[in-house]
Amino acid sequence: MSSAPSAAGASRPRRTATRVRRGAMHLTSLAVLVALWWLITRLELVRPLFLPAPGAVWDAFVQANTDHPVREGSDRMVRGEQNYYLWEHLLASLRRIGVGVGAAIVVGVPLGLLMATTWVGVILEPYLNFLRSLPPLAYIGLLIVWFGIGDTSKIWLLFLAAFPPITMATISGVRGVREDMLNAARSLGASRRQVLTAVALPATLPELMTGVRVAVGFAWTTVVAAEIANGIPGIGGLAYLSGEKLNSELVIACIVVIGLAAIALDLGLKALERLLVPWRGKA
Repeated sequence: MSSAPSAAGASRPRRTATRVRRGAMHLTSLAVLVALWWLITRLELVRPLFLPAPGAVWDAFVQANTDHPVREGSDRMVRGEQNYYLWEHLLASLRRIGVGVGAAIVVGVPLGLLMATTWVGVILEPYLNFLRSLPPLAYIGLLIVWFGIGDTSKIWLLFLAAFPPITMATISGVRGVREDMLNAARSLGASRRQVLTAVALPATLPELMTGVRVAVGFAWTTVVAAEIANGIPGIGGLAYLSGEKLNSELVIACIVVIGLAAIALDLGLKALERLLVPWRGKA
């Protein structure tokens, strides 16, 4: 009886050591990448317009988060970039993504359950695949015509980017539920609704969480397209506008912030998955 706890206790230091090794590898690779970047710019192998130095990118990041003179030697102060700090641009994009992905979950999960268990799936699945195959830039113009250049068209675009993976993950999860689990619930007198909510939906949660992670990734890759028109405040809109002004330092700073925010979101979703689906991989 004591061997199981001791084995579990022995495995913890190994997991900790593995995490430390992985963290050291990540930090080392990052340091090598930044050093290589610095060397290329130091030797002027690439023009600063195309690849600014790490220090210039850092200066652009700091300037975007502080009040600073509108130009060197001027007494007129401006707030960050486009009158917003960089973190305010990021929060604006996160809010749009949160609303878009949240709406996709509210609509996609029930629709996926319906499509996986009824004849509705036969009718709607081709249209779902059609929508999934469309790039966001294909219909951003149409959404602007329909909903204007405000937040509504941006949220619709992010919704349409997140909706297909969430719905398809729900369909795949429900169809992958073991038949004996469903039959056991039915034999105990469970109604169709109870089988769906108490058996099928919990068994689908691991697949659904994967779909949500994919959907959030799609939403992040779509945020620049969503914020092309009147995207200020917004991190994607700021990156696009900075590129038009040939401000490469700020473009790269925005790209780095977008990437780090995406990693943080994915780590948060992984933690949420461990909390909501502790049985994943154990059955």
